[in-house]
Amino acid sequence: MAVTDEAIRKIKDMILSGDLTPGQRLPPEKELSERLGLSRNSLREAVKALEVIKVLDVRRGDGTYVTSLEPELLLEALSFVVDLHQDHSIIEIFEVRRVLEPYAAGCAATTISDSDIIRLRNMLDSVDASTSVEDLVTHDLEFHRLINRAGGNDYMANLLESLSSSTVRARIWRGVTQEGAVARTLEEHRAIVSAMESRDSEMTRSWASIHVGGIETWIRRAVAGSNEKGDD
Repeated sequence: MAVTDEAIRKIKDMILSGDLTPGQRLPPEKELSERLGLSRNSLREAVKALEVIKVLDVRRGDGTYVTSLEPELLLEALSFVVDLHQDHSIIEIFEVRRVLEPYAAGCAATTISDSDIIRLRNMLDSVDASTSVEDLVTHDLEFHRLINRAGGNDYMANLLESLSSSTVRARIWRGVTQEGAVARTLEEHRAIVSAMESRDSEMTRSWASIHVGGIETWIRRAVAGSNEKGDD
């Protein structure tokens, strides 16, 4: 194991054991390096790495603190990585969404409030096939975010949000718009809401699977078409 990796592991172990808690300031560099049996250079590299992924917060002139460690904060880096992925990687991301998103929607069907159902209906009434791609992306983000959060599992909701950032959604909506499939996609949204309104978990899961699976199929077809053009 690289020295920096070992340093990261030791700091992580301190957090897991409760020696360091969310919001707590780390001991001075010299004290912490001696306590962990690390060189100060290795400790600095570990702190930099953990700052990037939002585990630590380095405040110049004040010290280094453990962040809140909230899922939304920790998954910010994942969203950035997703933005950089190419189409073949996005297929794998959708495979994960196809497993998790129907489950989250099914959970939401039994817990979502009537007021949130109304909000979803209003979202659907505000868009149609003539809506701009930018507004469709905003709709899609809010639509799925509300459903995923209604399921009550914040970590899953944040993970799903990170797996499909606004950049990825924009690429998909542009393609769907070009194919004239916006109406069908929005109709699937309506079917999901109707199933949730009936508090039917199984039907909600089924429609969510159809919806995410349909987009995944479109991406696979688009990637295949792109590869064929590249071979010409």
